[in-house]
Amino acid sequence: MTDSEALDLDFVQLGGTGIQTSELQFGTWRFGKETEEGNVEIDEDRAYELLDAYADAGGRYIDTADVYGRGKAEEWIGNWLADRQRERFTVASKIYWQIRDGDPNSRGTNRKNIRHRVDEILDRLDTDYIDVLYIHRWDDQTDAREMMKTLNGLVEAGKVHYLGASTLRPNAWKVAKANQIAKSEGWEPFTVLQPRYNLVDREIEGDYLEMARQENLAVCPWSPLGQGFLTGKYSRDEGLTGESRAVESSRFEESYLTEENFDLHDELDAVADEVDATPAQTALAWLSHRDGVTAPIVGARTIEQLDENLSAAAIDLSDEQVERLTEAKGGPYAGL
Repeated sequence: MTDSEALDLDFVQLGGTGIQTSELQFGTWRFGKETEEGNVEIDEDRAYELLDAYADAGGRYIDTADVYGRGKAEEWIGNWLADRQRERFTVASKIYWQIRDGDPNSRGTNRKNIRHRVDEILDRLDTDYIDVLYIHRWDDQTDAREMMKTLNGLVEAGKVHYLGASTLRPNAWKVAKANQIAKSEGWEPFTVLQPRYNLVDREIEGDYLEMARQENLAVCPWSPLGQGFLTGKYSRDEGLTGESRAVESSRFEESYLTEENFDLHDELDAVADEVDATPAQTALAWLSHRDGVTAPIVGARTIEQLDENLSAAAIDLSDEQVERLTEAKGGPYAGL
C-alpha cells in the first residue's frame, strides 16, 4: 500500500456552485511538458501513476488546460477516466493561448475560438462535459459581454457546468464587471477563481479576496509553493547553482531568492519543525487555513512528492502559527 492510499482527503464546498471539491486539487501542468533539451517532465505512464495515487488518496478534482503538453495532458486524463466512473471526478480545463502559428483567431476568448477549443477539449477528454471551464487569461480584445454570452451558451448546451477565471490578479474589477453583465442578462457568471497565491506571492490579498468572499466565489490557488521556493530546495548562500540554475530563470531568482523571502522561509522552517512537517507541507497548510481560500492546486513529478503534498491536508496549524507565517512577509501584506 502506498502512502497515498493511507490518506483520505476531505471535501469542501466549491463556492456557490453547490458541488463539493477535494480540499487539495491535482494540477497536471507538467504532463507531457517538454524541456529545452527535449525531455518530457512527466510521461504518459508516470501521469497514470500520479492520477492513481491522487485517486487512492480520495482526490476527485483534476485541473488541466488545453495547452498542457500540447493537448497530451487532456488525452491522458481522458484515457485514465475511461476505466473509471466519470461522474465521481470533477475535471477543469482552460482556454486562451494561441494554438496555431499565424492564426490570431486561435487565441483569446472570441466566440470562434472558444467554441472550437471546447469541442477539441471534449474530444481529448473523451467526455460529454467539462465541469469547470476557465478562461486562462483575460482577453482585452474581446468585449466582456460577447465573452460571457458565448460562455453561457456552452453552459446551456450542457458542454460546460461552471465557469472560472484564472490568473486575473489583481484585477478583481474585471471579474466583477463580467459577472455583473452575466447576472443582468440571466447568464452563467464566473463562480470559480484560480489566482496565484502563496506565502510569497500575496498580491490578491485585499480587494481580490474580499470580492471573492462577498460574491461567494471559490478560490483555488495555483503555485501554492512559489514555484518550488517554499519547499526548502534553495539555499540563501548558494542561490541557483548547478542543475537548478539550468532549470530556473533569472526572473525566478529576482522574484524569489531575496533576503526578505529567505527571512520568511526561516519562519516557515521554524513552524514546520513545531508541527513535525516539511516546509512544503506547512506552506500548503497555511494556505488552506487562509480565509477565502477553497482548495489549493498541487502538482508533483513523483509519487513521493505527491504524497508529501497531499499529506499537508492532515496538518493543523494554530492561530498563532498562521499569524506568524502571515506576518513574516511584512510590508502591505502583513496582517491581512
